[in-house]
Amino acid sequence: MKQSLVLLGLAASASAFTTAPARPAQSSTALFGGARGGATTLDGKKSTVAAVKELLDSSEMIFTVPASGITVSEAQNLRRSLPEGTTIKVIKNKLMSRAVEGTEYEPVGEMLQGANMWFFIEEDIGGSVKAFNSFTKDYAKKETHSILGGNIEGTNYDAAGVDAISKLPSKIELITRIAGSIKAVPTKVARVVKAPGMKVARAIKLAGEEGSE
Repeated sequence: MKQSLVLLGLAASASAFTTAPARPAQSSTALFGGARGGATTLDGKKSTVAAVKELLDSSEMIFTVPASGITVSEAQNLRRSLPEGTTIKVIKNKLMSRAVEGTEYEPVGEMLQGANMWFFIEEDIGGSVKAFNSFTKDYAKKETHSILGGNIEGTNYDAAGVDAISKLPSKIELITRIAGSIKAVPTKVARVVKAPGMKVARAIKLAGEEGSE
């Protein structure tokens, strides 16, 4: 009887020092596609490269910021704050290098160091940069997560250059001004403005051609 009580006491003491089951930690690879294979298998890598190429095709400009230190929750909040047509994506450097190869964005290869979060902007450059700056202010990341650089129409720009470009008139504003100067027919201008993924130079050229008809 005494032996049973001793054994029970030892069991109770041992249980008191047993650690509680650990809560599953959020994977540090989540921003890169997750640990379940999204960007780790051969098919996953090919899919990522193809998806990035599509984003590049429709982008007016891209820029990059440090990805390290941004949690999944913070990234989701940042994504929700961006203008329509702007996409953010954390891409491994090797895959980004493959995606930009042979495109006008190939020069960004110089920026492929460390972990990068890329912004793919279809149109609203100013709104996208403004949203990111607000994010760094709200989350106290101004000192650690400034813009590293960007590219528009094949030319790389540093942070100051990206900021300066963000303050220029938007594509719609430019086309509206030029259309007004050449007295383009409003319906034709509207058709050009709404063309998805159209580059500024191309859109302006078409607006001029259609307005001169």
